[in-house]
Amino acid sequence: MKRLLVGLLGLAVAVVSIAASAQAATAGGEVTKLDKAGGRITLKHGELKGLDMPPMTMNFRVRDAGLLDGVVVGDRVRFTAEKLDGQYTVTALAKAP
Repeated sequence: MKRLLVGLLGLAVAVVSIAASAQAATAGGEVTKLDKAGGRITLKHGELKGLDMPPMTMNFRVRDAGLLDGVVVGDRVRFTAEKLDGQYTVTALAKAP
């Protein structure tokens, strides 16, 4: 029983460590395409240092389709992206001033 508890504790620590090491990055960009029904956005963005990604134009999924409300193609935005479930995902999005 003690071995089982120690093993479960070790597993819990490993899961927390993995979750804590999730990478995120914030950058500015320009909306080039929106797919509200599909929950996707294409951004021409600056460097995403926390994701080791150079400036480029790429398609991201969004964590919440509501993030796409209020933005249109051509808008300048600030956004945060993370790699979740193996996919680059926008987790925060706001129009840039």
